[in-house]
Amino acid sequence: MKKPFRGTYTVLVTPFTADGGAVDLKALERLVEFQIAEGIDGLIPLGSTGEFLSCSREEKTAIAETVIRTAAGRVPVLIGTGAEDTREVVALSREAEALGADGVMIIPPFYSVPTEDELYHHYKTVADAIGIPIMVYNNPATANVDMGPQVLARLSTIPNCRYVKESTLEVTRVRDIVAACGDRMEVFAGVLGYESAWLGAIGWVAVCSNVVPRLSRDMFAAAAFEADRAKALPLYRRLAPLLPWVGGPRYVSGTKAAFRLMGMDMGPPRPPRLPLPEADLPALARVLQDISVLPAARAAAE
Repeated sequence: MKKPFRGTYTVLVTPFTADGGAVDLKALERLVEFQIAEGIDGLIPLGSTGEFLSCSREEKTAIAETVIRTAAGRVPVLIGTGAEDTREVVALSREAEALGADGVMIIPPFYSVPTEDELYHHYKTVADAIGIPIMVYNNPATANVDMGPQVLARLSTIPNCRYVKESTLEVTRVRDIVAACGDRMEVFAGVLGYESAWLGAIGWVAVCSNVVPRLSRDMFAAAAFEADRAKALPLYRRLAPLLPWVGGPRYVSGTKAAFRLMGMDMGPPRPPRLPLPEADLPALARVLQDISVLPAARAAAE
C-alpha cells in the first residue's frame, strides 16, 4: 500500500517550443527536477494549468511519460485524465496507470452538464477500470457542474475515489466535505490553500508552486500539519501578492511569464490563451523580486 497523498502538489505548466508547435520535453524534465529539488510533495501534469485541452492525444502520452520517468518515484505523480467522453477518460486513465502514475485527477465532463447519476456512472466506470486512486476535481467555473458535499459523499462510496480537489471559492466547502465524507474522501484545496488548511484539507493542488514550490509547500505545511499560525501567516502574506498573477484569467500566461523572467522559459501559452502583455511584466517582476525569486538588478531591467 502506497502512502496516502499529502501536502502541496504542483499542477504543472506544459512547456512548449517558442512557436507553440510542440511540447518541449527537455524543459519539462528541467521543471520536474526544479520542483523536486525545491521540496514539492507531488506533481500533477495535464491539469488546467497544463493546457490539457490544447494538447493532442500523442502529446498527452509524451507529457505523462516524461513526468513519471523524470520523477522516478521520488514524489507521487497524478495525471490529469479529464475528457468529455467517459470512454476516453478510461483509456487515458489506463494509460496513466500503465506508465506508472500514482493516481489520476479527473474533472467532470465539462460540456454536457451531467446529472448526479451521470457523474456517479462516469466516475464508477473509470474506477472499475483502474487500480490507482482517483482525485475528483470539482471546478464548477470550468466544468459547468458543481459537485457539492452530498454529491461527493456519494462518489466517496466508490472505493478508489479517495480524494477531491475542491476549487470553489467557498472555503466552508472543506468543512462540509469532511463532515459528509468522513475518512472515505480527503480534501485537497484547489484555490484557497491557506484558508482550507485550517478546516481540514490535507493537501493543496497549487498553481503558484510552479514558480515558488518551497514557499508554497512550507506555507501549507505550517498551517495544515503544524497548526502554527505564527509561522504560516507570514509565509502566506509573502506568497499572497503572487496569487493574482497565477490565478483567474492569468493562471497560464502569468505563470509562464514568471518563468520567463526567472530565466526558465516554458514557451508561450497556446491560443486561445495569449502571453501576458509586455506592459504587465515590470509589475510581475517586482512581485517576484519581493519574494526573492528575481534578483533586484533583473527586476529593475524589466
